Amino acid sequence: MRLRQGGIFWAAAALACTSIATAQSSGNGREGREESEKETGIPVTDALVREKCGTCHQPDDKGNLSRISWMRTTPEGWAHAIKRMVTLNGLSISAEESRAVVRSLAASHGLAPEEAIPVAYIPEKRIITESNIPNDEVRGACASCHAFGQPLSWRRSGQEWKYLQDFHVALYSQAQAQYNRTGGGSGGRGSGGGGEGGRTPTNGEVALEYLRKNAPLHTPEWASWSARSAAPRLGGTWLVTASLPGKGRFVGTMEIDATSSAEEFTTRASIHSLTGDSAQSREGMGLVYGGFMWRGRSAGEGAGRTPDDPLSMARETLHFAADQQSAEGRWFWGEYNEFGYDVRLVRATAAPAILAVAPGAVRAGSKGIEVTVWGHNLPASPDAAQIGLGGGLSVTGVVSASAEKLVLTVDAADDAPSGPRDVSIGGAVLEKAFPVYSKVDFIKVTPETGLARLGGEKFAKGFQQFEAIGFEFGPDGKPDTADDVAIGPVDVTWSTEEFPSVYYDDDAKFVGNLDQDALFTPALEGPNPARRFGRNNYGEVWVVATAKDEKDKFGRPLSGRAYLVVTVPSYQRWDQPEVSQ
Repeated sequence: MRLRQGGIFWAAAALACTSIATAQSSGNGREGREESEKETGIPVTDALVREKCGTCHQPDDKGNLSRISWMRTTPEGWAHAIKRMVTLNGLSISAEESRAVVRSLAASHGLAPEEAIPVAYIPEKRIITESNIPNDEVRGACASCHAFGQPLSWRRSGQEWKYLQDFHVALYSQAQAQYNRTGGGSGGRGSGGGGEGGRTPTNGEVALEYLRKNAPLHTPEWASWSARSAAPRLGGTWLVTASLPGKGRFVGTMEIDATSSAEEFTTRASIHSLTGDSAQSREGMGLVYGGFMWRGRSAGEGAGRTPDDPLSMARETLHFAADQQSAEGRWFWGEYNEFGYDVRLVRATAAPAILAVAPGAVRAGSKGIEVTVWGHNLPASPDAAQIGLGGGLSVTGVVSASAEKLVLTVDAADDAPSGPRDVSIGGAVLEKAFPVYSKVDFIKVTPETGLARLGGEKFAKGFQQFEAIGFEFGPDGKPDTADDVAIGPVDVTWSTEEFPSVYYDDDAKFVGNLDQDALFTPALEGPNPARRFGRNNYGEVWVVATAKDEKDKFGRPLSGRAYLVVTVPSYQRWDQPEVSQ
């Protein structure tokens, strides 16, 4: 399984005043005429952008700037392009001017929500297994060095996609070999079909055709969004639901206040754990790019006491819906952005709203369960008959009630069908609020493939948080199928075991420690004289969760495991802090 981390390698963000750009924009001579842009560009009207970029990127009589007018991308893409211009081409620009240029280009040459959200894992710094790579040829050309979400975070003219390949060949020594291969690897026929004269197309040719077709400069989505995008009007109270691996689920509110700038806001959030044992207040600020892309920072008082401290200074990446009534994204921190809340915001109104239900699951046949419903403007004196929890569940009493929380007693029928339940109270509905289940059939450890980095001497450590999630088979009686019922976290004990990729290396003894909260802390970097051949502490292990109470049909404790790679520090960073603010 290949891991792809958003923001590791920004090669696809390249803009360069190279001989390619000169030939494209000059219009002089046979070569220039052949390479002149044939597609309609997007004019650059901002005076500061034209001042800072127009020296190298030549203007035309239609208001276009060479190269720039034939590209669109995210705020991060434009920020990295500016960084490259400063580094390679001597651009003189202040931090304030840079932010203004990024803001302008993200609005006029940005992405529509339909284009940005599928690759949101890049700015959200998520480690995922990418499922959007169409074939091995494209993987070999584009996803051998960086996430495929990198090029998909851009829209370019057909000619600009070719220029990007040329740029890679000029800048990165391995690019030419990767592009010239066929079948995705070092040889063999690929899935791209026949080329000219029956010749098998190369990886580079297949990738170029794919990107020209699937990530063109002009799209219906962008035409629609650029016409209707409005200034963000986000001031007010927002309802927050969040989950943090290893810490559980949280609910609360966020106050967003407007500032003198139409795109800048300050924030004050107050959230608390559904278990009631953790509460926090956070303050921060945020910018909105392109009408919907929130980029911010926030922290709690006394932040950063431990690496996984929920109060830590966090970067915020959210995408607001077009109606500006909801948003989703991630608040994350850590040397490798490994810690983070999954966050959803909903604008608070006078109408009642249901945010979350605890406990996270109800077992069929249970009686007198205390169920807490967290919400906003909930009825002060609800009638049990007016509260809907779905088939097989009945509300037997209301223990307490307030606008933010209802505590109910609930009975589950012995034959209550397994599956998620909707909750309805006073006109408010929360879909799939919690599951009902009969038994825990198997356990999954998430993430199924983890990554940690050694450190502590010269480099910071990269941690990995795990969770053990229980599942019921579902109607088909089989694991890992679409009808599985996700029950939620299971009470387990944690351990590590050797992953036998190399004999006698004893990785489990050296790579680090896994505590009973499922947080893996890697060992120190550098050679270890206690290891065979003085090797570093890198290695591979199984992370094993063994249930304390749940058993299989043979009476043995259920268990699950995940694969963990503990590797060396990231010695070179491509996502530099000065362009990540």
